[in-house]
Amino acid sequence: MPHALIIGASRGIGAEFVRQYRAEGWQVTATARGDEALAALKSQGATAIALDVTSAESVSRLAWQLDGASFDVIVNVAGVLKRQSGLEPPSDADFDHTMHANVLAPMRVLPQLADMLAPGAKLALISSKMGSMGARNATSSWLYRASKAAANSVLKDISLEWAGKAVCVSFHPGWVRTDMGGAGADIGVEESVAGMRRVIAGLAAQDNGRFLNYDGSEIPW
Repeated sequence: MPHALIIGASRGIGAEFVRQYRAEGWQVTATARGDEALAALKSQGATAIALDVTSAESVSRLAWQLDGASFDVIVNVAGVLKRQSGLEPPSDADFDHTMHANVLAPMRVLPQLADMLAPGAKLALISSKMGSMGARNATSSWLYRASKAAANSVLKDISLEWAGKAVCVSFHPGWVRTDMGGAGADIGVEESVAGMRRVIAGLAAQDNGRFLNYDGSEIPW
């Protein structure tokens, strides 16, 4: 039975990854912060692990909680969005929270999983087109944009480190109707996740280190 690890499955995209993989009979391990979300994951048959990616103490417990596991797919979903208009300088608190959640967290979490990669493993970091330098044509939420550009750099480095062990990609999930994306977004969470899962399933060695849309099309860094 293939095994997926979903990091940040409390709601939205992460929760939908759990639902879809479980519906196809996968073994799923998923992380969440609150008791209610953990209970919901367990009710779907997932192994639920308490994890706050912004807490060094919480992250430090992850490796031993996963000890002995082997993952075919790892999806890092956890992240936050602080909306801003124009070039509004962020507060220290907003900067620290956003960068901790979107950049420092995958830098702390993902290296712990290097020995848990099944043969032919795939790693997907859920990023955002807003972090693209080449495709950028707006400045809104520039703190979030900066954090996702940095997260893409983290993914690129991991793709180099894990080359030959896993195929690692960064994803723009689309503008998705979630709490983060809002009700006016383009697509539903089911379509976004189904698209990313199709792309993940078809990843090959030559895809390592790419930045992709949920439909598999290329996005410039």
